[in-house]
Amino acid sequence: MQMEPTEIIAHVKKNELGQWETQRLVDHLEGVAKRAGDFAQEFGNRDWGELIGFWHDLGKFVPDWQKHIRKATGYDPEAHLETLGNRVNHSAAGAILAFKYKELKKFPPGLARALAYPIAGHHTGLPDWNPESATGKTLPERLFRDPTKQELETKDLEQIEKEPQASTLLNIPVPNSPPMKVQPLSRDSQKDKLHLWVRMLFSCLVDADYLDTEAFMDREKSLERSGYSSLSELKRRFDSFMERKQRDAQDTPINRKRQEILSQCRRKAKLEPGIFTLTVPTGGGKTLSSMAFALEHALAYEKRRVIYVIPYTSIVEQTAKVFKYGTDRDEEIEKLEKSGKPGLFGEENVLEHHSNIDPEKEDPRSRLAAENWDAPIIVTTNVQLFESLFAFKTSTCRKLHNIVNSVIILDEAQMLPPEFLKPILSVLRTLVENFGVTLVLCTATQPVLTGRIGTGQGLFAGLEKTTEILDSCLESDDSFRRVNFHFAKEIDPSRKEWVDLAEELAQIHQVLCIVNTRKDCRELHSLMPEGTIHLSALMCGEERSVRINEIKKKLDRGEPVRVISTQLVEAGVDIDFPVVYRAMAGLDSIAQAAGRCNREGRLNRFGRLGQVVVFNPPKAAPPGLLRKGEEACLEILGDSVEALSRDTISQYFQSFYGKVNDFDKPRFVDRLVNEAWGESFPEFKFKFRSFAQDFRMIDDQAQKGIVVFYENPLNKNRSSRLLVEEMKKRGPCRDLFRKLQRFTVNLKQREFEEIRQAGMIEEVHGLYVQCCEGLYKEGLGLLPEKDQWCKEFLIA
Repeated sequence: MQMEPTEIIAHVKKNELGQWETQRLVDHLEGVAKRAGDFAQEFGNRDWGELIGFWHDLGKFVPDWQKHIRKATGYDPEAHLETLGNRVNHSAAGAILAFKYKELKKFPPGLARALAYPIAGHHTGLPDWNPESATGKTLPERLFRDPTKQELETKDLEQIEKEPQASTLLNIPVPNSPPMKVQPLSRDSQKDKLHLWVRMLFSCLVDADYLDTEAFMDREKSLERSGYSSLSELKRRFDSFMERKQRDAQDTPINRKRQEILSQCRRKAKLEPGIFTLTVPTGGGKTLSSMAFALEHALAYEKRRVIYVIPYTSIVEQTAKVFKYGTDRDEEIEKLEKSGKPGLFGEENVLEHHSNIDPEKEDPRSRLAAENWDAPIIVTTNVQLFESLFAFKTSTCRKLHNIVNSVIILDEAQMLPPEFLKPILSVLRTLVENFGVTLVLCTATQPVLTGRIGTGQGLFAGLEKTTEILDSCLESDDSFRRVNFHFAKEIDPSRKEWVDLAEELAQIHQVLCIVNTRKDCRELHSLMPEGTIHLSALMCGEERSVRINEIKKKLDRGEPVRVISTQLVEAGVDIDFPVVYRAMAGLDSIAQAAGRCNREGRLNRFGRLGQVVVFNPPKAAPPGLLRKGEEACLEILGDSVEALSRDTISQYFQSFYGKVNDFDKPRFVDRLVNEAWGESFPEFKFKFRSFAQDFRMIDDQAQKGIVVFYENPLNKNRSSRLLVEEMKKRGPCRDLFRKLQRFTVNLKQREFEEIRQAGMIEEVHGLYVQCCEGLYKEGLGLLPEKDQWCKEFLIA
């Protein structure tokens, strides 16, 4: 249809017949307000969600913006963004209106800022209040003619007030529901929580805006966002699956204990929502038992979804397979797919989100890669969860409101990074106390996260109370005693050279050796006999899965198999060796490594135990947290080798945290807490952007992802080259981005730049893709050092 000159529109496109279609601005604002209000109702703030929905695009009433959208002529997929070219800023008007209400004394002091952050930032991201960040304007710079005097820039608002269609929107009643269900607000108990409330409102607005725009621009795509099974249906599938699994399992002591753990998890699920610990001995079936607790608890207390959070991408892939199909073995999955059987929850109900493709700007690619976590089962990483909870970008924050009223299982909880522990524990406490989340800290090596943590100036308050799901008597049960420990100081106090270690490992029929660094892994592997398997994070996920399946088959068949790996296999990777070597490290790492030894208790049937050998590598662990963990381990063990008791693990973590200098590396207190309150009322002065830019959980440096050349030898269709060629033809596509995650390797910025400058990678629709042979070598992975890939390139 033809656009009317006086029609005030939000979006415009051409339909399949080549005809113009428009969405009226009033319809868009009403649609976004409805969705945002529904989302915010989950935490008791429908009126706040509706208000920011109505006000977010008020600037589109301005004649200059209407001229702009008409000048664009034709369908422009970026028509609703203000971040490209010289487009008219349309997101400031609603934020300015919030401050004008404040001047009219319709809002209490500070709450205008709470509205202004999400409205002004709904395309460019949450801004800082005070200038600190090197990039992006502060909120005052966006809204005031003179930020120092805070004089409002009201020119656009004055034009909007003359528009009859906007009159109702300008006089919406002031919200009266209290933030975070707390009235009156208490400075002492709430000041570290306000930032998350603003982020939740921001998430409601951003997702509502995306979805309403998508419903107009791409109806077919919008209709795909439905059809999930209910949690009650998923529980029915789960119960049926577990009944079959238990019926088919051998009657062994360890399987009987796994059934007891499962039963306890189901019984304790009726307890009131809060923070739980699930301390399951390694091999006790914690993945499925924790899911049993989560499903039972979610149905008992009307939770909306289960979010399973894992430290390593490699474990996410394995765990997601278990939840989708009931197995992580590719050959069994292939049989299920051919038979048409659903497996466990089915692929359509499990969202696996661990994107290595993290966009740095808002563009088509970021929106395609973004997920809003609306599936009933989410499997994701620590990085995705916590960096999202502290993010400022729209695409990253979009999912946050769907965390409300969920059950979060933090698997391998001991791997929460100590230098970020203060903000992490604060946000977890806020989710539980104010946003209806039940939290389960799940591990065999439970960290001490309650009470006072650390010493000296680093001392801070952790979680107040946790409830253990399992009875303590389980840990003393001989069914879970599967290994003997041999520590280096008992055997040989000197450091062991790699060549001597390689000679020792070569004599063992089936052995796993875990070292502390990728460099150590490659050096030791180079000295091992041919056929030794190498595992590290420099291998893409697709190849790691192939290698782990290969390892499992060799172990099952009793064939010789020797593996040299970094610590990526320690937490949750389901492999079972009779002998495991571990370079000296923290006690939690040693205990997790032991979980890969005699995991199923097979040796116990023959009156034997697995052997865990802890050795001193040629060099001490690198300075920093690895070194502190090693020191705390040696301090706690003394002459003892009983490394897996709860008491010993607790003593270790108390010692380890006592050595940590800083639990607030990104300056949570300075940037998101101290200025949140004035003398008597919230001030809502945050540094969202500055904090988010320093909250990086992977290494100390920014990481870049590279899509590498790899083809699965068992399935030629699983090839990164084929996927990249398809993307070159089709353009950006969410489905292709997801598939390419399996072929992505992350590098430190310095390593990435060296490879990019050498012309070994190219940019394809915003992704960096290998374009020369030799950069990635099957069996070793990506070769980040220049001398290595240059050598491989010349050989190729």
